[in-house]
Amino acid sequence: MPRSSSSARRSSKLPRPADVTGAPAFLSRQERFDVVGSTNDVVRGWLAGGTPEVCLAVADEQTAGRGRQGRTWTAPPGAALLLSVGFRPGWLAAERAWRLAATVSLAMADAAEEVAGLPDRAVRLKWPNDLVVEDDTSAARKLAGVLGETDDLGGSDPRAVVGIGVNADWPAADFPPELAAAMTSLREASHGRPIDLALLLDAFLSRLEARIEALRGGRFDVADWTDRQLTTGRTVLLEHPDGRREERRALGVDARSGALVVEDATRPDGERPVHAADVVRVRVPPVDPVTV
Repeated sequence: MPRSSSSARRSSKLPRPADVTGAPAFLSRQERFDVVGSTNDVVRGWLAGGTPEVCLAVADEQTAGRGRQGRTWTAPPGAALLLSVGFRPGWLAAERAWRLAATVSLAMADAAEEVAGLPDRAVRLKWPNDLVVEDDTSAARKLAGVLGETDDLGGSDPRAVVGIGVNADWPAADFPPELAAAMTSLREASHGRPIDLALLLDAFLSRLEARIEALRGGRFDVADWTDRQLTTGRTVLLEHPDGRREERRALGVDARSGALVVEDATRPDGERPVHAADVVRVRVPPVDPVTV
């Protein structure tokens, strides 16, 4: 059951909710909290209570943040941008609801590059929607986690929540030791540039509004979503919901279903779509030796 937003503590150090981001016209409701269990739970509660789309909850700290497949998501106060966006996607075919999470990820990738001063496409997607940045060895380091949750999808009252946590102004010296080898932050990706969370939020919302309006009109940015995929052409280790693991070469993504397309010699066409799994490792392609 979703937690009620009454269990959250509203921020007293920030502007009133209507003024936090200049009140973008496409937001029906937005609130910011010092501490909350999970922004996804807050927004799910709002939607269940009748709040129209698009609604937004932002938190300085989460005590029960979730990741994919039951994992937890934690970050120290002020180090990450933690938010959830709620939709009532009756205007989107149920089989294309995955495009909401993809659209949120693309909007944040654009915003992150601008605010951190990163090159275009420096922020990549690790299927399905996590944001990553490659280090000097071409290894992918996680920048942001994305979690999409739906209720009554395909029914009379479809609701969708997309939560995202971005490691923003977080120095590497403070990374949890057990995660330091696999994560990064915008501060680190930009070689120590301080990251203003308010600017990052504003940049995200301006891009999200444009992308959601396009999606409502039947236009999804397939080119950007496809080009940002880190896994294409690389060997990946997949973990399926039942715990089974397999290593496959990723061939690309399917813009109709959102599936990861992997190589499979047992299939007549040599490929297979993967609709539900986690990419737990991406193998860096070997570097060809240089001869002189």
